Amino acid sequence: MKQKALPKYAQLKKEITAWLDTGRLQPNEQMPSENEIAERFGISRQTVRQTLGELEQEGRLYRIQGKGTFAAEPKASEQRPEAQTIGLVTTYISDYIFPFIVRGAESAIRAKGYNLMLSSTDNDKRRERESLSLLTSRPLGGLIIEPTKSAEGNPNLDYFLALHNRRIPYVMINAEYPEISSPSLTIDDEAGGCAAAEHLIGLGHRRIAGFFKTDDRQGVLRLKGFMQAHQREGHALHPDFVIAYRTEEQAEKPVEAAARLLSRPEGERPTALVCYNDQLALRLLEVIRQLDLSVPGDVSIVGFDDSSLATATEVKLTTLTHPKEQMGEDAARMLFELIESGGASVPASRSYKPELIIRESTRQISEQVSKMI
Repeated sequence: MKQKALPKYAQLKKEITAWLDTGRLQPNEQMPSENEIAERFGISRQTVRQTLGELEQEGRLYRIQGKGTFAAEPKASEQRPEAQTIGLVTTYISDYIFPFIVRGAESAIRAKGYNLMLSSTDNDKRRERESLSLLTSRPLGGLIIEPTKSAEGNPNLDYFLALHNRRIPYVMINAEYPEISSPSLTIDDEAGGCAAAEHLIGLGHRRIAGFFKTDDRQGVLRLKGFMQAHQREGHALHPDFVIAYRTEEQAEKPVEAAARLLSRPEGERPTALVCYNDQLALRLLEVIRQLDLSVPGDVSIVGFDDSSLATATEVKLTTLTHPKEQMGEDAARMLFELIESGGASVPASRSYKPELIIRESTRQISEQVSKMI
């Protein structure tokens, strides 16, 4: 269904609001004239006047008779400590990890007398921009941000520069944008991918398939570790056994690839799977069942995150840990160190080393099977 276009005045209002939010228009800086705006956007002066009038009523702009329209200063009432809010931007609000991160962050944030405002990007760069615009249009003490598709660059750099210009502190979790200098809390995903593969190689597996979402840095680094483990052990990795997919493909591509690989004859199919996360591991468990194969009898499988999903099925998953709630608490503490020092004290970024949790989904295979190629 085609999305209905916004009225012209609403489109213009959205654009001018972005100028204010990103700092392209600084407080007390004069707006272009109504004629200039009308010409630039190909709209009537009446539409421009209507838009500027609404923004003036909302306190974003002010007029001086005979001089023009100017960007307004933030209201003094909005700067009161009791009105301060911490924004938390994540890729998915309903994600199975996110509620635990929120729980950890929220307890630390409320203990400081701040409010928490949540926003989700649905792992979409455009939605990330909208989330940052929404949050920065309000009184804001700081931000905790999970980057969106962090392996694909940052088209919203202007909003991050605006945060710096407006001295709004922020920290990043789970990933980071390489071009931005800010404290971050991440998992050592490369070590995790390596540990998963080494565990299976140590159990005698040589035909190991890996499934990784590569539009975020977590997946890229997990894939890197997976490949390094094979290289370190001197084992060839078959190109067909590395499945890379994007967010938009996650519902179908890895499932279809797993079904295709596991339908091969016994001596040619993978004997083990390494999955980007526990969520994918459960979906591939279903593929294995549908093919009348068993875990770990026919196929071993490793997840990532040690979520509640890892123990929710009859086969308990071998997986790697994610600190979840601890990450939320640490992110809030890191942010308050920035807030309370006025940026003078910048905490060091931290990387958590994932721990391999061995359960029922992996097993030793015989030397005869491991040598079959």
